[in-house]
Amino acid sequence: MNIAIIDYRSGNLHSAMKSFQFAASDLRNASVKVTSCYKDVLKADKLVLPGVGSFSFCKSKLLENTDVYKALFDRVIEQKTPFLGICVGMQLLATMGQEGKQNNSGLDWISGEVKKIVVEQSFKIPHMGWNSLCFKNFHPLFNDINTNDHFYFVHSYEFIACLENEVVATTSHGKDIVAAIAKENIIGLQFHPEKSQNPGLKIIKNFIEWDPKS
Repeated sequence: MNIAIIDYRSGNLHSAMKSFQFAASDLRNASVKVTSCYKDVLKADKLVLPGVGSFSFCKSKLLENTDVYKALFDRVIEQKTPFLGICVGMQLLATMGQEGKQNNSGLDWISGEVKKIVVEQSFKIPHMGWNSLCFKNFHPLFNDINTNDHFYFVHSYEFIACLENEVVATTSHGKDIVAAIAKENIIGLQFHPEKSQNPGLKIIKNFIEWDPKS
């Protein structure tokens, strides 16, 4: 199994690579590679898009490598390869984003809009630290994860989903905020599984083992 973590100069690549390598260490013939080569994307069995920075910056960096973007589209949208977006990598799935440039179009792989989090002043923004999850819809990525587990968040913008049945989990920070979203072979996580200790590693392993067609 080939797992490709997309390098588009925007993401915590070293931490993500180490976490995926650890989670895949007991799986036979599993390899993890950080790559900016479209050929690696085309032969990958699992695809991961991390993201750190603003929506508009990350989108511009992703589109700079047109070969990788086209390969991603072919594998994820046309061929239904399992895909995981992390943090801004999740937000880029949206139809539109308001961070950076106004009315900046996203990938539009999952309908929704990314907006600045607005909460009472007693809740600090960015939303940073450990939070538990409230599950809204079942997804195999969260097998053996429970409501007592905590995950690491750091973000100032949130994904406003158009369809409730595509929201897998929320977290609470002055209000309910989407923490995980999914559609067919695509899943996005607002939190960082690679920084979330054992529960995060379990989610990564679940993703590696996930078959959307089963």
